[in-house]
Amino acid sequence: MKQFKTLLFACLLFVGATSFSTAQSKIAHINTTQLVEAMPEMKTAQAEIERLTKTYEAEIKTMATELQNKVKQYQAEVDTKTEEENLSRSQEVQTMEQSIRQYQGQAQQDLQKKEADLLKPIFEKAKAAIDKVAKAQGFQYVLDSTQGSGVLVADGKDLLVDVKTELGF
Repeated sequence: MKQFKTLLFACLLFVGATSFSTAQSKIAHINTTQLVEAMPEMKTAQAEIERLTKTYEAEIKTMATELQNKVKQYQAEVDTKTEEENLSRSQEVQTMEQSIRQYQGQAQQDLQKKEADLLKPIFEKAKAAIDKVAKAQGFQYVLDSTQGSGVLVADGKDLLVDVKTELGF
């Protein structure tokens, strides 16, 4: 009878330990910044943003050069013009400066919108691939191990290689 109780106790411990270990959640981690930067779509998006940035910069530089030329011309002619003409020219210069500032602000907004439009599908594709790999490997939680994201220790399974394989690179 004492052996039966010992055997029963050992079986209960075994069943309890087994159920406890299977009840624990599986956790993995991935550096999403590293993943997204490695995606070919990201390189294309960055090239397009850079091209658009250079276009805006060239237009702003042209506008600024035009403004500087007018200011030089007006300063050289200030003594030969009437007070009324000088006042009108001063207002013209101020209007040009204001339009350059407005254009710079609009260009910045356009760049931010274009960047968001280009990056959204890339991040969605990366998230879908992470979800697919995590489900295939049985992970309930995947933490972002990007520097500063809150993960202090990342000794678990790193899904970066598996997700890159899923994405085909």
